[in-house]
Amino acid sequence: MYGYIIGRITKVSPKYIICENNGIGYLLIVSNPYNFKLNEEYKVYTHQYVRDDLIDLYGFKSEDEKELFLRLISVSGIGPKSALSILASGSVSDICKAIETGNANYLKKFPGIGAKASQQIILDLKGKLDFSDDMPLSSDKMADVEAALIALGYAKKEITKVLAKLDPTLDEGVLVKQALQKMIK
Repeated sequence: MYGYIIGRITKVSPKYIICENNGIGYLLIVSNPYNFKLNEEYKVYTHQYVRDDLIDLYGFKSEDEKELFLRLISVSGIGPKSALSILASGSVSDICKAIETGNANYLKKFPGIGAKASQQIILDLKGKLDFSDDMPLSSDKMADVEAALIALGYAKKEITKVLAKLDPTLDEGVLVKQALQKMIK
């Protein structure tokens, strides 16, 4: 229902944050609440989870984190709590790398994930995650650079390799120029 909420964080608790937007405080269940600072403004990506007896709103710092959460809860036997515990304990790129390489031992280290669940995650998601092994595109700036390169006709696989070699602190125009130079080489 909601794609994201831009607002000021008014409360941080061990399991959730409250993000205020236009006088409404949204309670968002997040994997690492203490990654958010009080009274600072954030763009929090959201997912509304609805069950017969439950309606929860989950929040994520990046689109990649939200996408991985959605993929994880699509796996049989993995619910939102298990998916959040995985996201709380590992980075998006490390989790994706473990799934793609079939590293069940890495996945078993997460709370509530045993041998059977880790094998099910690998079985269901291996080959279906298109995150970069080197760097997830969580920054809006890098996503804009990627969009510009796609518009110029470059393949996503080529772009992902080049973006991993760029300094994300530079201006978008400079990043596009550098990416094009690296594509030509």
